[in-house]
Amino acid sequence: MTTSTMTLRTVTGRSTPERTRGISIRRAPGRIFTWAILLGFAVVSIIPMLWLILAPSKTAAELTSLSPFAFGSFDQYVIAWNNLMLFQDGRLLTWVWNSVWYTATIVFLSCATAMLAGYALATAPLPFRRALLMTTLIAMIVPPVALVLPLFIEVTAIGIYNTPWAIILTSSFYPFGVFLAYIYFATSIPKELYEAARIDGCGEFSTFWRVALPLSKGLLGMLAFFSFTGAWVNYFLPYVMVNSGEVLTLPVGLGVLFSATPALNPGLGASILPIRQPEIALAGLIVALPILIVFVASSRLLVRGVLAGSVKS
Repeated sequence: MTTSTMTLRTVTGRSTPERTRGISIRRAPGRIFTWAILLGFAVVSIIPMLWLILAPSKTAAELTSLSPFAFGSFDQYVIAWNNLMLFQDGRLLTWVWNSVWYTATIVFLSCATAMLAGYALATAPLPFRRALLMTTLIAMIVPPVALVLPLFIEVTAIGIYNTPWAIILTSSFYPFGVFLAYIYFATSIPKELYEAARIDGCGEFSTFWRVALPLSKGLLGMLAFFSFTGAWVNYFLPYVMVNSGEVLTLPVGLGVLFSATPALNPGLGASILPIRQPEIALAGLIVALPILIVFVASSRLLVRGVLAGSVKS
């Protein structure tokens, strides 16, 4: 037995392994409780998604007669898709394409403006910087619904109502991204790097492009994911900004489709469109699946982005 171990036994009356076991035993109830909570949240999150994946494989009658997690057949997915395509000769494909390119443009614009604005607030000697930061914080806490009417009046005044740009420009407003980028550029990247780049002759934009941007891939991934999620599932703002079927997004278009069928509106009675609960489930899966794919593909960048600004250099 070493001298340090003998001293520890003399002071505490127990050896180091015994103390470690004692601490582990005392912490065991807390760990079990924590894991139980996490497992409960996981189950609550996974069960609806699992049901959504399996529901289109069954007919409307099988949805009520079979187990919620029973699998029907792969042919039923094809039947449900073909039924959805009957609405206005495949208008669903137009809505999907609209959502894809609207969302891609919104993500690009919102992330570009958020990164540039956050960098400028963090590094450039701007006048009224504190006032600009306070304005950004206020914009973060204002409910988006409260901005719909002013945005609608503005869009109508400049003549872009019922056009794709009415959705794209209004949805690119991203104060949360601006503030998060400001925190990251102000705390996570040493200011000495900015100063070294300026000494070497770089201007502000060159410093951002050559120094700040390559070091902020995690931040960019997180901003892009949250911007994509918000733009892809956004319903109320596109619903207000456009009214033509050719420029609708997927969520708004599906709302129009289902309101015209007895699937979610039994008061309509019979309908010539064979759209029932399996078709609704398939449409929900079409909306949810891209978010799941993007999340899995960008999970590594998301973890890095969540920790952005957590430690000050």
